[in-house]
Amino acid sequence: MIAPSILSADFANLGAEAEAVAGSGTNRADWLHVDVMDAHFVPNLTLGLPVVESLLKATDIPLDCHLMIEDPGRWAPPYAEAGAYNVTFHAEATDDPVAVARDVRAAGAKAGLSIKPGTPLEPYLQILRDFDTLLIMSVEPGFGGQQFIPEVLAKARAIRKFIDSEDLRLLVEIDGGINADTIEQAAEAGIDCFVAGSAVYGAADPGAAVGALRAQAAAARASAG
Repeated sequence: MIAPSILSADFANLGAEAEAVAGSGTNRADWLHVDVMDAHFVPNLTLGLPVVESLLKATDIPLDCHLMIEDPGRWAPPYAEAGAYNVTFHAEATDDPVAVARDVRAAGAKAGLSIKPGTPLEPYLQILRDFDTLLIMSVEPGFGGQQFIPEVLAKARAIRKFIDSEDLRLLVEIDGGINADTIEQAAEAGIDCFVAGSAVYGAADPGAAVGALRAQAAAARASAG
């Protein structure tokens, strides 16, 4: 699965940017990744619920909302209520991630848990049954265009092994520095969904870029068994 990140898109033309990856076949994005930042949890301010509501009217691509915000217990459920398909919040931002996940699901969306590059997986393994997605950050959250941190692939391999051994239904997503040079490593490590910003929206044809990244990931995953 490929989820283009609108953090790298033209904010003045988000409807058109969504349409650019809404083609057919392998060039169509699976999800549209929306980074919500509050300038508190991360040192950047992007967009919020009103923009998400507008995007929902402009595209039929499912929205994958990544909330890099404080107090997700208060702010995450409204994104689900608005119609976001998947609402991900950070493990580091709450003392009760399971309660937040239940509220997100009750509001009608899939619930995702995200962890920063330096956050260990182990404290969260036993609560993953309460989530639909796990988002592994492969850069420090806050800004697009950063370089991929290869050390996080050890987490991807560990969580893939855990999912298989526990028979979990959990989609593993990665975000940060994903492009033609890094997507194969991530696919081989067991990632299911790849968030790509500049690799898609920096291309002359964003839809074709989606298709090319998908082909690379599929080939790498197949060769890895």
